[in-house]
Amino acid sequence: MNADMKPRGFPLWTKLLLTGYLAVLVPFYWKEYGPTNFLYFCDVAILMSLVAIWTERSLWASMPAVGILIPQAVWCIDFTIGLFGGQWLKMTDYMFDEEISLFARGLSFFHFWLPFLLVWMVWRLGYDRRAFAAWSVLAIALLLICWLLMPAPPAPFDNKNLPVNINYVYGLDDKQAQTWMHPTAWFALLVVGLPLIVYLPTHLALRWAFPKPHGRGDAAPDVPAPSLPLAA
Repeated sequence: MNADMKPRGFPLWTKLLLTGYLAVLVPFYWKEYGPTNFLYFCDVAILMSLVAIWTERSLWASMPAVGILIPQAVWCIDFTIGLFGGQWLKMTDYMFDEEISLFARGLSFFHFWLPFLLVWMVWRLGYDRRAFAAWSVLAIALLLICWLLMPAPPAPFDNKNLPVNINYVYGLDDKQAQTWMHPTAWFALLVVGLPLIVYLPTHLALRWAFPKPHGRGDAAPDVPAPSLPLAA
């Protein structure tokens, strides 16, 4: 679809609902896990969705949509398999861990509904074509911060809630760093692979499925310049 569109806003109740949810989640996560927890792509995405729903600017919804739709789809599938007693990637095993409070697991359920929320937001606002480049730059910056400054796995014994291996910069296991390639090679694989294998296909699909936004501070569509009458 290439037609331009006039964006449709969001009902006030949806804005208040998401705001109320984050008013609970943010202080709880800050207390339980610390501020570095908000370096995770998924946490950045839900915070950006709050900005999007209030400003009604497509770029704020389009960026996290590019970044997390595929990873969160994998989360949803893994969770659904676990819900019926199966196992796949085990990335959602913590959602069934009774040692973690039901309240904390309930808050983490945003991983399931956030991708659907973002698709709905992009459907209403249009898809901003700048999102692929903007999210890729942001993601690489976050990866650098996590690789250079954040702790590697495992979490320290005296602080099991400390976020480690944020955004998988040390491998796919939060209990130990990967050992099947050099750490720098793994990091380079993320920096190159995420934009090409995850973000680009999502960008192309969203660009095909949704029209460009127009208005509310978003990029306006290309409009041909008016022709000037020739002098007699």
